[in-house]
Order: sequence, then structure tokens, then C-alpha cells
Amino acid sequence: MGSRKLITLGATLISLIVAAASAEALDLNGAWVGDADNCSKVFARKGAQLGFTDMSDVYGGGFIVDGDQIVGKFARCRIKARKDNGPNVNLVAACATDIMLSSIQLSLKELDANSIVRLFPGMEDMEIRYFRCPAS
Repeated sequence: MGSRKLITLGATLISLIVAAASAEALDLNGAWVGDADNCSKVFARKGAQLGFTDMSDVYGGGFIVDGDQIVGKFARCRIKARKDNGPNVNLVAACATDIMLSSIQLSLKELDANSIVRLFPGMEDMEIRYFRCPAS
């Protein structure tokens, strides 16, 4: 009976550690734009579905993350690998447009719960900041 309690305690501790580690993972889900003031100019609801406005690219465009899917106006990607390291996350995604397939690597850094920066390793001065749009 004592060994069962020890196994149960061990399993509970492992599940708590896994839950704590996943709780710190960057939540990318949502709609992201380069200028937070342009959310309504880039995204529009079509029924229950969030999509892009006809002129979204004029306002800097953006992207939508839903689980392992990253959707842009002209491309759709599926996240194949993800590695979280504190506020940084590295992604490998398989992407498709109307004319080609490609694999891309993304390096992101969380600034706060609603803003991230895309980093370009090897180009230290280059980065793109994105803001999460409020759910509507």
C-alpha cells in the first residue's frame, strides 16, 4: 500500500511540473497586426469565422494563429515544431500559397501577453513587432 501512495505522489508531482511548464509557454492564438490601431482595418468577422478585410494589406497586414495553424491573407502554414525557451519561441512551419510550398523558421520573443517581436537571427537590428487584437 505504501508503494501505491508513493507512485500516486510521484505521478501527481510529474503532472504538476508538466502543467507548470506548459503554463509558461507563449500563447500565440489570436489575430496579430503590426499596428494595434489597425485591427478593425485588417480583420473582419464573417459569421463565426475571423478573416481578412479586402484592403488588409494596405494597413500592414497581419496573421491569425489558431492552434498549430498560422493564416495570412495569401498563405497558410502548419506549425511542425516548436521550442519554447523562456520568453523566446522558435517555430518551424510548413507553408503553402497558391503557387508554392515552403518550410520557414520563425523566432519570436514575447514582450507582454499581447505583443511579440519577430526576430531575424544573424540580423540583430532587424525585428518586426506585432500586437494581438482584442477578441471581437
